[in-house]
This record gives sequence, structure tokens and C-alpha cells, in this order.
Amino acid sequence: MIDNYVTGSTIKFLREQKNMTQAELANKIGVSPKTVSKWETAKGLPDISLLESLAGALSVSVIELMSGKAVNNKNVSANMLRSKLYVCPICGNIMHSSGESIISCCGISLSPAEAEPTDNAHRIIIENIEDEYFVSVKHEMSKNHYISFLAYVTSDRFQLVKLYPEGNAESSFKISGSGYLYLYCNHHGLMRQKV
Repeated sequence: MIDNYVTGSTIKFLREQKNMTQAELANKIGVSPKTVSKWETAKGLPDISLLESLAGALSVSVIELMSGKAVNNKNVSANMLRSKLYVCPICGNIMHSSGESIISCCGISLSPAEAEPTDNAHRIIIENIEDEYFVSVKHEMSKNHYISFLAYVTSDRFQLVKLYPEGNAESSFKISGSGYLYLYCNHHGLMRQKV
């Protein structure tokens, strides 16, 4: 099921930003001006097969067209501590961005996960072994309740290890300075602990 779909007001706004008439837009994507008018007045929706050409004609990505939000990455320094993590509630896919993004998976738009401090049930145990951190979490790892991933983030590095149910909630990370260790519990969400 698609959570967001392109709206007529978004099409109209983007078309007007480009100083384009309905007829000009229609000509670019091979539909009639009347069709564009129907979209903009919410009397119809563009067919999914037209989304790519419509987005191209309006100079936006399909995701921007569907969400109605422009993506402007102003994070030119790419400080990894500003990273955002996204987890799809349907398939469990994990996505990472180091700047402003619009992320979609399984037909839904995702919001960045908000990290809470670790609690006693999710405490990350850290051992220094030569030039690595060996991290572990004493947590259930059943098919119903598990830690999905562990990540170590510093200003210049992002390291992530995917974990699986019935495995161990542990991993090793190359030490690269102070930062945060993250874990994602499929029941309690994203948590972090300062290193």
C-alpha cells in the first residue's frame, strides 16, 4: 500500500515554479492539457507509469514528487555524527543518510529513527581488544524479540553490522575515536550509548 502519492497541488506548485503552462507540461509528458488540469484540481491522479517522466519534466526526483518535499543536502562537511538511520517497519531494511534525505521503502515514506539512551535491558558492553572495540548486548535474540543491528559512529566513520535472530548480539568495530554506539531493538527501537 502506498502511503504517499503525488498530489495536484504539488504538480501545480512545481509547474508554476518552472514558469510552465499546463499545455507545456502536457506536451513534455505526452498527455493532454485537460489531463494536467484534472490532476491539479484533484479530479484525477497521474498513472504510475507517468511518474518518472512527470518528475523529469518538473526537474525533481520521483520521491520528491510523491512527498511534495524538496531534498537539499546542505551537509557538505558530512560529519557522520549527524547521521540519520531509517528502519522499514515492513521488511526491516536499514538505511543511512549523512544529510537531509527523503527515504522510502516498501511504498511508505520513512522518518529517521530517534535514538534514546540505552537502558539496563539494552546496555552495550564494551571491551577494548587491541585496536578494536568488541561490543555485546545481553539481550534476547529470538525470532520475535532481537537486536537488528549494532553501529559505531564517529565524526568521520559509520560502521554498521546487521544481526539476525537466534544469533549473538555482538560485533567488533575498528576504534576510530569518540562517538556513539547504536543498537536497534525490534520492540524498543533505536538506542545509543556514548563511547
